[in-house]
Amino acid sequence: MKRLLVCGVAGLAVAIAACSSPSQAPSSGGAAESRTLTVFAAASLTESFTALEKTFEAQNPGVDVVLNYGGSSDLAQQIVNGAPADVFAAASDATMKTVTDAQLTAAAPTVFATNVLQIATAPGNPKAIAAFADLAEPELKTVVCAPQVPCGSATARIEKATGIDIPAVSEEPDVKSVLSKVSSGNADAGLVYVTDVNASKGRVQGVSFPESSQARTDYPIAVVKDAPQADLARRWVQLVEGTEGGSVLGAQGFGKP
Repeated sequence: MKRLLVCGVAGLAVAIAACSSPSQAPSSGGAAESRTLTVFAAASLTESFTALEKTFEAQNPGVDVVLNYGGSSDLAQQIVNGAPADVFAAASDATMKTVTDAQLTAAAPTVFATNVLQIATAPGNPKAIAAFADLAEPELKTVVCAPQVPCGSATARIEKATGIDIPAVSEEPDVKSVLSKVSSGNADAGLVYVTDVNASKGRVQGVSFPESSQARTDYPIAVVKDAPQADLARRWVQLVEGTEGGSVLGAQGFGKP
C-alpha cells in the first residue's frame, strides 16, 4: 500500500515523529517495510504471474508486485531505453537477447517454461478448422501476432517449415490481442499459445496441430542489471523456477524446459 506523507514545519519533534521516511527499516515489532518489485512479463504469462503475485506478496509482507505485461519485443525495447524494471520474463530467447546484447541482465537468463501454438476458434469451431493448412483458405478471417512478437515469430517459422502462407487479415501487437479478436467474433481464427486458450475459460476453442512442435517457444527470465530491488528480484525468479511456480505454470498448460 502506497502512502503520500505531507510534512509540516511546526515543531521539529512533531515533524520528525510524523514524517519518518517510508523507506526506513521498521523498528522491532513494527510494520513491514514498503517496497515495490517491478516485473516486465510477456502477455502470455498474465494468468500465471498474476497468481504468483499473490503468493509472493504473502511471503514478503510490505512488498507490492507491479506487473507490466505486453509483447516481449516491446518490453525488451523499453528496458533497453531505460525503463525501470527488476525482472524481465520474455516469451522467446530472441527478445531476451535484445536485453542481454545491451548487457542489461545481472546474470545469464534461464529458461523456466515452454509453450506451443494452437489455433483459436469460436466455441464449437463453426468453420470446422481442423489443420494448420486450413488457415490458408482466403475466405477465413485469420489473425496472427506481428512478426517481431514471439507468437508471430513462431507462426512465421511454421509457415516456412510447411510452405503454407496464412493470408492474415491483421497482425496484432501481442497474443492477448489475437485472442480478443477471435473471442469477440471479429476473426474466425487466430494463432495463440495453448496457455491462452486454456486461460480463456471457454471463450474460444483450441485446435491443436502437429506442426506446432516445430516452433516451440522458450520462456527465459533474468534479473535486470542494477535492479532497484535486486534481492526481491532474485526471490521472484526463485519462486517462478521453484516447485510452486512450476505448479502454477503447469496448470495453465506451460511445458517444462
